[in-house]
Amino acid sequence: MSHKEDFVAAIDIGTTKIVAIVGKRKENGKIEILGISKTASKGVKRGVVLNIEEAVNSIQKTVEDVQFSIGKQISDVYVGIAGQHIKSIKNRGYINRDSYDDEITKEDINALIQDMYKIPIDVGEEIIHVLPQNYIVDNETGVKNPVGMSGKRVEANFHIVIGQISSAKNIGKCIAKAGLQLNQLILEPLASSEAVLTDDEKEAGVALVDIGGGTTDIAVYYDDIIRHTAVIPFGGDVVTKDIKEGCSILQRQAELLKIQYGSALGDLAKEEEVVSIPGISGREPKEISFKSLAYIIQSRMEEIFDAVIYEIENSGYFDRLSAGIVLTGGGALLKHLPALVKFKTGMDVRIGYPTEHLASDAIDEVNHPMFSTSVGLILKGFEQNDKTKKVKKIEEPEIELDENLEEEEKLEAKKENKLGFMNNLKKVFTDIFDEDDAEL
Repeated sequence: MSHKEDFVAAIDIGTTKIVAIVGKRKENGKIEILGISKTASKGVKRGVVLNIEEAVNSIQKTVEDVQFSIGKQISDVYVGIAGQHIKSIKNRGYINRDSYDDEITKEDINALIQDMYKIPIDVGEEIIHVLPQNYIVDNETGVKNPVGMSGKRVEANFHIVIGQISSAKNIGKCIAKAGLQLNQLILEPLASSEAVLTDDEKEAGVALVDIGGGTTDIAVYYDDIIRHTAVIPFGGDVVTKDIKEGCSILQRQAELLKIQYGSALGDLAKEEEVVSIPGISGREPKEISFKSLAYIIQSRMEEIFDAVIYEIENSGYFDRLSAGIVLTGGGALLKHLPALVKFKTGMDVRIGYPTEHLASDAIDEVNHPMFSTSVGLILKGFEQNDKTKKVKKIEEPEIELDENLEEEEKLEAKKENKLGFMNNLKKVFTDIFDEDDAEL
């Protein structure tokens, strides 16, 4: 984009929808969403791109829509990554410094973080994020930011997010083929957390549960630190599929039923209330009771939340989440879902809307849980821009095409430019946190 510091663009490649969103930062630090566009997602299953051509078409369509609505060109974007291949591990690293007297610098911390990118992981995997949790300086534990302290040995506990190289590369290919430059891949539950969680919730202890179409993403915070992230390969789509099969109706009818009449608690649905569904191709219409519909939904939602509870327990913080659970994502608006989750976990539950850091005059359309990840990507984009301003990034040179060149030569020059971009792609994946990570 022409004014890099003014605008940030992001693309959320989901299982059910692809969203292009553009935001700018106002003087008060709040974000104003300039434009948002969504289109049905094709070629993506459970958060992973399976058909590049179809995904590229969807991306191009939604990008064109948003460019038209804001009257600006988008050149570079932040993109979310999810999918069941995502996993997180904990690790500990340390550096020994030459002198006790010198202050610990940002360079020391960066060296410690960069070191984490070298840890051995399985073949075909790569590190997406290295998130420092806390530091230990000469046996002084619980340090949140050691920069400026004196000490010889600096240790840190890290939360490391790992994903498949192939998945990340496929997202990169889609973005490149859509004529855009990929700034950074961002784990989707981290983006959603940025958009919907308050600072107080992160401090008190909270689990964010983002229910998408193909996946349910989880992020657990305690004492302001990310403690656990996970992606469960189930979402709203499996609920729709269950309704479709349980009621012998079409997919689109099942989706409408779920949204309009669905409930996550069978006991609260009325037996006598029924909805009539037109028969397929002129057959007799079907009558479906609200109660049987609710029981189909409840059994699947319970299964998804069993997996969610397992992940929260895995984090070791299940008993310490004073702020309970925040539900977001398109699936969060299912009727009576907070009541079901509260019943199953015994925790406080609220629905998270992505307005935490938005300007009050934000577009109404954005104020929907389904856009939490999209808004979060914009917030993370600004955060990353602030870091890279200090470390001047080497921009990919724009090749000026001479008007007198023959058509073939023009194509050749464009091809070379794209190759250079693809070579830089790997750098994008590895250079994720360049600066200021101690502040996380």
